Amino acid sequence: MMTSTDVDDFEGPVDLTNCDREPIHQLGAIQPIGFLLVVSIDWQVMRHSKNVSEFLPVEGDDLVGTRVQEFFSGEAIHALRNRLALLRGPDAMERLFNIELTEKVATKFDVAVHMVDGDIVIEAEPAREKEYGDATGTVRSMVSRLDTANSMESFFREGARQVRALTGFDRVMVYKFDNDGSGEVVAEAVKSGIGSFLGLHYPASDIPKQARELYKRSLLRVITDVESTPVSIKPGRNIEGKPLDLSLSILRAVSPIHIEYLKNMGVKASMSISLVVEGELWGLIACHHYSPRCPSFERRSVAELFGQLFSMRIESRERQELMELERQARDMSDQLLGAIATDESLLRDPQWFSEIITGVIPADGVAVWINGNYAFAGQTPDTEQFARIVKALNGLAAGRVYSTDRISGLVDNADQFVARAAGLLAIPISRTPRDYVVLFREERIRSVRWAGNPQKPAEYGPNGVRLHPRESFAEWKQLVEGRSRPFTSVEKRIAETLRGTLIEVVLRLADEASLERKAASDRQELLIAELNHRVRNILSLIRGLIRQSKPDPDTPIEDFVAMVDGRIHALARAHNQITEDHWGPAQFQQLLDAEVAAFLVNQKDRVSTDGPGILLNPQAYSTMALVIHELVTNSAKYGSLSDSGTVHVSWHLDNTDHLTIEWTERDGPVVSPPTRKGFGTTIIERSVPYDLGGKADLDYRPEGLRARFVIPPRHLTLRTGDEGKQAVNPRPETRQPQPADSNENKNARLLEDKHILLVEDSLIIALDAEDILTRLGAAHVNTEANVGNAIAYLDRETPDFAVLDINLGDMNSFPIADLLAQKGVPFVFATGYGEQADMPAEHKARMVLQKPYTINTVGRRLEELFSES
Repeated sequence: MMTSTDVDDFEGPVDLTNCDREPIHQLGAIQPIGFLLVVSIDWQVMRHSKNVSEFLPVEGDDLVGTRVQEFFSGEAIHALRNRLALLRGPDAMERLFNIELTEKVATKFDVAVHMVDGDIVIEAEPAREKEYGDATGTVRSMVSRLDTANSMESFFREGARQVRALTGFDRVMVYKFDNDGSGEVVAEAVKSGIGSFLGLHYPASDIPKQARELYKRSLLRVITDVESTPVSIKPGRNIEGKPLDLSLSILRAVSPIHIEYLKNMGVKASMSISLVVEGELWGLIACHHYSPRCPSFERRSVAELFGQLFSMRIESRERQELMELERQARDMSDQLLGAIATDESLLRDPQWFSEIITGVIPADGVAVWINGNYAFAGQTPDTEQFARIVKALNGLAAGRVYSTDRISGLVDNADQFVARAAGLLAIPISRTPRDYVVLFREERIRSVRWAGNPQKPAEYGPNGVRLHPRESFAEWKQLVEGRSRPFTSVEKRIAETLRGTLIEVVLRLADEASLERKAASDRQELLIAELNHRVRNILSLIRGLIRQSKPDPDTPIEDFVAMVDGRIHALARAHNQITEDHWGPAQFQQLLDAEVAAFLVNQKDRVSTDGPGILLNPQAYSTMALVIHELVTNSAKYGSLSDSGTVHVSWHLDNTDHLTIEWTERDGPVVSPPTRKGFGTTIIERSVPYDLGGKADLDYRPEGLRARFVIPPRHLTLRTGDEGKQAVNPRPETRQPQPADSNENKNARLLEDKHILLVEDSLIIALDAEDILTRLGAAHVNTEANVGNAIAYLDRETPDFAVLDINLGDMNSFPIADLLAQKGVPFVFATGYGEQADMPAEHKARMVLQKPYTINTVGRRLEELFSES
């Protein structure tokens, strides 16, 4: 039993929080209807109630240290062990009914067993004659009667009636909690002649906070006799000084304050069944008896099971009600969208709003405030008062539905219009705290029936520095003024659904100018990002051209500069042509004319062409500009254009719309296959397959080189005839080659012996990146140009590391990233978009390399990455 020392441990002012701090789960005593044992996992008694000898044949009053086998039979211990194995979760309890615990006496017991801090808590009370042959059948019958109730009122009433029939208590109440913690008796089954509590309200302080938590953990609580003397547990505290936690105990003693509370009500015995809905304490089934009463443990267990099923039925019915109202809200939203789509003026018609909205959310008036314009329907405040309300609403958290049943708590002088509007539900309909649809409800003067005065002053009682429990439970009426009927949580959820619809409408109609400005800003940001991306890619291409064009040691620097200059000019001419039409497709014929004109100023007739009007999309145009440039350059140096020969270029579409381009040289020097492949030959052979997914074949015939290229349809824009633009051959500003990396050997072993996957859709950039990764120590670099090939490679191999270009033509590399993450392979992204790269949430934390690549920047960033990991 709780000692005076325990009581005096509380400090601070005496108020309602004193009750909240009372350790009712650590009272150190049980009710005398049974006994309690705490045993270790090796079945040695650690604690016990002092009355064990009244139920079991044990010697002495101190069993601590005794082995349970000395007084429990082997069969009993075996049964208890089996039940312990079924425990699941921290609040689990198992029960055994009508079991013999000892062979020395014939008494049978009902037993509950649970775990506390690693010890086993065993509670037992003498069993009655078995009351239920089929307890599940009893509960099934009780629940079936519940399901016949066609309203919540009759459902609650039937639940109370069923529990009273099962337990025999004088009064059984269904008690529902309100949002403020107070409660109301919503149903009652009562013995005739003792009065009714139906409809009475009880203040939140009647059930302290810690008691509510225990109600959620232990679903049934019985007090058999308020006059009984609790039986203490010894030792009161363990060697660590902790009292026994009795939160789950079925025999736990009762707080002296609660005993006093029940005595003041005239109640001698009570029982409560918790109603937990969606994980929260919804209410209680509260049972009172006016003389001592102790239902059997089996009967109490049946009542607890019924309470759980009763809670599930409450949850199901509330969800069905909510689903029906949400369906009505969706129908209303569809009606709003359909109507406003044909008549925009309806948005500012509160009368029309009122007729639609109040069909789902009852209200006495509706006001609309959009961009400082307002309109009213029904009972509402006047213009000035409504403006003050809107200003107050703007001071609240924006973007959420707000409701109150007392506007006077929101604005001053609300009593001026309280008769018309005492409560409101505000639905914000813009993304800034500016526009609202506000529903008003008129004042509802009503009398609330309390079980005693809820504002009764605090008094000291006989239990130390605690609040004295209320002595009077006589009905006390409170006249409530200045308030409306509150908006329910369901109505507020419906309002949130409606808010989404109204925002869609308002953004479409009232915020069009703002949206257009934002769209223009977004377009500008995208344009800047696109420009940044292209500039970075161009820089990467130029840098790659310079590095990959690295000459032999005996090549004059002038020749090297001319070679690089020619390749850069080819790209410049191509970009000039495709950007003339805002980065659109350009004529293939135009590309040929420009490249030939650059090399054969006075002998253009030595190159003949034949083919339909074909436009290449920008990517293909840039790629083919380099290919044609290398073909013309090689022919001018070593092939038919080096003396008096000719070149014929023809192209056509096959029956699958693939473009075939054929380059044929005649009448030049005798041709033989090259003994080594330079960078120019690599461009010719690999650019079309790698960058465009096409084909390239070179045939070094003695009479002249023949080359054949196949370009897929996705890179083409078909145009009939010979229309097109005149070839334009601007000469871009000459740029000096970038110096070689100054710290080439730094981090040379950073990727030592690693197998790398490189995903890059530009061959030039890919070759440059391969070179950098190899110089950083990579043992092997596997390069793929698109998502499909990269995923196919990952199905076969697992690299040590990967570098993924984010933008791969019309796709991105995020599917590859997802697969690498699943495999646990480290990787980084690469992009030319800079900070504008749009990353999915799961990859936002990944490192991003910026183009153009250099060995210093790549090495430094990878060193950062590996040091962090």
